Amino acid sequence: MNVMLGKTDCKPAETGYDESRIDKLNERLQSMIDRELVHGAAYCISHKGKIIAHGALGRNNSVGEDTPMRPDTVFGIASITKVFTATAMMQLAEDGIFNLNDPVGNWLPQFARRPFSDVKLIHLLTHTSGLYPDAGCFDELFPKSSWELIKTEFKAWDKQRAFDWISAGISAGLRRPVGTEWQYSSFLFCVLGEIIGRASGIPAVDYITQKILKPLNLKDSCFDKDITQDIADRFYHYDKNTADYLKLLVSGNRPMTEEDEMWEKIPPTGGGINSTVYDLVRFGNAFVYNGRLDGARILGRKSVEKMSTVQLCNIPDRCWGAQEPNRLYGIGFDIRRTPAFTYSDRTIMHEGSGASSIDIDLDEQLVAAWYVPFNKVPGGWCPEPLYNVQNIIWSGLI
Repeated sequence: MNVMLGKTDCKPAETGYDESRIDKLNERLQSMIDRELVHGAAYCISHKGKIIAHGALGRNNSVGEDTPMRPDTVFGIASITKVFTATAMMQLAEDGIFNLNDPVGNWLPQFARRPFSDVKLIHLLTHTSGLYPDAGCFDELFPKSSWELIKTEFKAWDKQRAFDWISAGISAGLRRPVGTEWQYSSFLFCVLGEIIGRASGIPAVDYITQKILKPLNLKDSCFDKDITQDIADRFYHYDKNTADYLKLLVSGNRPMTEEDEMWEKIPPTGGGINSTVYDLVRFGNAFVYNGRLDGARILGRKSVEKMSTVQLCNIPDRCWGAQEPNRLYGIGFDIRRTPAFTYSDRTIMHEGSGASSIDIDLDEQLVAAWYVPFNKVPGGWCPEPLYNVQNIIWSGLI
């Protein structure tokens, strides 16, 4: 087993953590690599504000190249981006620009008519708008995916007028009455990105970069447009085209396809940030310390409390076969409490497809982020690289 070590602040024992559990973590990750469940793994663990473990195993690509996963490998964090978007929304709420009970129609005229006029900002942030969810959430032969509706509209788009991707995305109407069911939707967080842009006066990607990524000194975190050569050199290779894509992106010579033109009009705030496990842990520690880190303030204490408190009551979740009568969800954060997890009750987390996770235990001041790109996983998802890894990490608390 070859583990590449990254930078740490102290030995685990100095914060009251059992170092032998890091050995068990490496052993289990290597087992998943050997069984071809994941291509590789990178992880970072912080306890009481100190990085106590930081390592990587396996390879940093899915195409069989002989290049190792590194502790500072950069990867797309996918839906973990939603937590950054929710943080930006809370910043704007703190500034009094809106409150989360405001109708979405106050900012977007597409929502100022029936049946969307009852949708409020809090509904977008908690996946309870009633709009159609991501394709695959339900076993439907013809799911009404917002993205497919947008693509269809874009193909017929008359370029003499502005492209109204929001109207296209909501054109299927509501799947459920507003506020009655939890239905996971990345589209909703892109809508939030549009609101952030209108409320702040700058594009959402620039707002998040200026107000969250830079203040927290997340040097390896960015949206695609800000990828540097250094970040490109450390990027995980998802397929054989990744290197060419990154080279063209950094040089500014990447040709714009028709689909690129469409996506350029939509804020990538549902899943567009790239980062490292180290940067994600720094972001998590800002929540452990009530919205502040190393002298930087991104939120006030009450906003952190709001985001980390369950916002739903007796709202069912039936996504991906779930039969949960009372979905526990905060603002941008998942707050699941099931037999699968061993963390404290005041733990907030989010997964990123493909897969990655950030878990923030506010009681124990334990933050962990790990990247475990799936390999041969039936159905495209499995719990072992995510849930089982969490249990190993939390077992080290003394």
